[in-house]
Amino acid sequence: MAKKVAVIGAGASGLISLKCCVDEGLAPTCFERTEDIGGLWKFKENVEDGLARIYQSVITNTSKEMSCFSDFPMPADFPNFLHNSKILEYFRIFAKKFDLLKYIQFQTTVLRVKKRPDFSSSGQWEVVTESKGKEHSAVFDAVLVCNGHHFKPHLPLGSFPGIERFKGQYFHSREYKKPEGFDGKHILVIGLGNSAADIAVELSTKAAQVFISTRQGSWVISRISKHGYPLDMVLRTRFRSMLQNVLPRRVRTWMWERQMNQWFNHEYYSLAPQNKYLMKLPAVNDDLPSRILYGAIKVKSRVVELTETSAIFEDGTVEKDIDIIIFATGYTYSFPFLEDSLVKVEDNMVSLYKYMFPPHLEKSTLACIGLIQPQGSIFPTAEMQARWATRVFKGLCTLPSERTMMEDIIKRNKRRIDLFGKSESQLFLTNYINYLDDLATEIGAKPDLLSLLFRDPKLAVKLYFGPCSSYQYRLEGPGKWEGARSAILSQEQRLLKPLKTRAVAPTFNFPVSFLLQILGLIALALVFVFQLQWY
Repeated sequence: MAKKVAVIGAGASGLISLKCCVDEGLAPTCFERTEDIGGLWKFKENVEDGLARIYQSVITNTSKEMSCFSDFPMPADFPNFLHNSKILEYFRIFAKKFDLLKYIQFQTTVLRVKKRPDFSSSGQWEVVTESKGKEHSAVFDAVLVCNGHHFKPHLPLGSFPGIERFKGQYFHSREYKKPEGFDGKHILVIGLGNSAADIAVELSTKAAQVFISTRQGSWVISRISKHGYPLDMVLRTRFRSMLQNVLPRRVRTWMWERQMNQWFNHEYYSLAPQNKYLMKLPAVNDDLPSRILYGAIKVKSRVVELTETSAIFEDGTVEKDIDIIIFATGYTYSFPFLEDSLVKVEDNMVSLYKYMFPPHLEKSTLACIGLIQPQGSIFPTAEMQARWATRVFKGLCTLPSERTMMEDIIKRNKRRIDLFGKSESQLFLTNYINYLDDLATEIGAKPDLLSLLFRDPKLAVKLYFGPCSSYQYRLEGPGKWEGARSAILSQEQRLLKPLKTRAVAPTFNFPVSFLLQILGLIALALVFVFQLQWY
């Protein structure tokens, strides 16, 4: 009899977890609190407690080729960066293709997940749910927690003296939906993450003036790289990841700062981060520098005090007549249906083995999916987590001892702090390709580049120097997909497809950079020959 798995949430992580359960012959049941799939990516005008919600204009920060599930490319005519409605459309196509809706119980809230009395031997869980005012209880062999971490807003009002006497309006960014109604206002946005930048830019088209207050500054990058390629397809390569792993810290920092300043000098725009050596996620926004350039947005330092109508900043400056304050201060994770001991943070460390498994459980039958912040797309990351977790549940993969897991958690946390800092907002941040390779190794799906170099050199070169897309993890091992090679080699066609909306006569421009590379190789070869002759 197939093992029964409870999947909590029908967003991106929940949907891919359902598919992975089915792929492994497990029997999943998904509990979704709302009436539809999509989770965070399902836009709604109203804000409901306990539910993640986005603003109407949200567009993905990762491109379609880097964001799709590993055996299901997005339609070729989809734009490279997707409006939230397009992401939801992809989820619907995905769910229909793999017949996932039949496993989902909509408008069902999970109240409690608790161990059965015989958990030490059975590993089973009792899941208590509520639907239409009635409670139901069922026993499951395993649980996948897929409800994300973007629904409990972090609103640090205690850090803003004078907020109680501020006469204007203030709210968390999750309550923001669209720019209508903000005409002629003076608006202060607290924070400099993706949401803060998006909201500030959008409001600057309506407001009289927008201010962004940041404590530490941030790098800001565009979605577009040189030659018009999506930036993540250029940055997220195995070659670049290798350099980051082997180069000395000082060299890595220099390369990182140089990369971040290629678009514009952050110091000129008052955006440069205080700790430039930390490789935190930059804010992704295509318009923020231009809005700063023509004064629609002004960057300010940390707010130290608020008055009835003004904001006083750390540098002593004052901005008067503030009408609205928007706190884009992030979220804190919350799992009210779980025991506190299952997912906990102590000493700035998340006690989950590889951000998934509680290490102290007698049986490894519960895993968190999507509770992570990769330096890349969350969708392939959650998929790899689900692929591994379902194989653990099935007994095809095993976890090490509790002691070994705790040692790994501590080691991983030290590495995280070294790279990204101690900020609570970086708790789940991890290197994208390293993490995917780590999990792929666990299930036997990491591509063997050396072997491929001899068997299929064209593909091997693409894997190493090209974008590290999720298709790479379907080339071999469990879940091998026959279309993986073709998907990898045809990425550029799908990238260009939505851009080719007008016939343009092709031109041949011999790239100067390529010529310089050739000349450089010739020069190195000559130096090597002359050295041999000298000796």
